[in-house]
Amino acid sequence: MTAFFYGLMLGAVEGLTEFLPVSSTGHLIIAGELLDFTGDKAKVFEIVIQFGAILAVVCLYRERFFGLIRPRSGARFAGARGIWLLFLTTLPPGLLGLALHDTIKALFSPASVSVSLAAGALCMLFVERRGERDRVISLDMLTPRLALGIGCFQCLALWPGFSRSAATIMGGMLLGARRAVAAEYSFLAAVPLLFAATGYSLLRNWRLLSPEDAPLFAWGGLFSFLFALLAVKGFIGLLGRMTLRPFAWYRLALAPLVYWFLAA
Repeated sequence: MTAFFYGLMLGAVEGLTEFLPVSSTGHLIIAGELLDFTGDKAKVFEIVIQFGAILAVVCLYRERFFGLIRPRSGARFAGARGIWLLFLTTLPPGLLGLALHDTIKALFSPASVSVSLAAGALCMLFVERRGERDRVISLDMLTPRLALGIGCFQCLALWPGFSRSAATIMGGMLLGARRAVAAEYSFLAAVPLLFAATGYSLLRNWRLLSPEDAPLFAWGGLFSFLFALLAVKGFIGLLGRMTLRPFAWYRLALAPLVYWFLAA
C-alpha cells in the first residue's frame, strides 16, 4: 500500500479521534492492526502525526494562544497566568510519562486497549451520573488548583485507549467545571502535552526513520490536521446538546470487538 493511503487512513483516524473522548491512540492501534501497519516505526508514526492535530487546535484557538503572548485587558486565562495554568496541567502527565515511557510502550496492544476503552467508558457514565457542578463556567474562572487537578486526571490517558480528552473532560467536570468549558480546556491543554510527546518520541526514535518515510509522515500530518479541524468544530457544537454518554456506549460496544477480533 502507498504512503498516501496509509497517511489518509491513519491521519483521518488520528484527526477525528484525538479530541473526542474515544481514544485516538486506541483507534490508531486498531487501525494499524487492520492495515498490518505495526512495529516500532508504526508506534513512532502514531505519535508524530499528532502534530497535525496540534496545529488544528492552534489554528482554531489562535486568539486564545495569541492572548498568552499579548493578553487582552480583563482576560484571566491569558499572559503569564494562562501559561502557568497550562504548565500545571501538563506537569503531572509529563513527569509520569517520562518515568514510565517504556512501560507505556509495552501497553500499546489490542488487549490493553480493549480493557482501557471499557474502563474509560464506565468512568464517563459515572461522571455523567453525578452531573455538572457548573462552578466554573468560563476559562477565565480556572484556578491553579483546578488546572493541577485536571493534570492529575490527565495521567489516566497514559494508559493507551483511555483517552486524554476523556480524562481531561471528566477531571474538569468532577472538579466543578461545566462540560463545555472542560472540553475547551482539554483542547488547549493538549497542545503542550502532545507537542512534548511528539518531540520526545522523535528524539528517542529518529534512528528508526529514513528519508523514504517522509511522504508517509507528511500525508499523515496533513490529513490529521484537516480531520482534526472538522472534529473539534463538530464536538464543541455537540456538547451544547448532548452528554458524554453516547461516547461511553460506543466505547463499551467497541471494547469486546477489539478483544475478540484483534487481541484473542
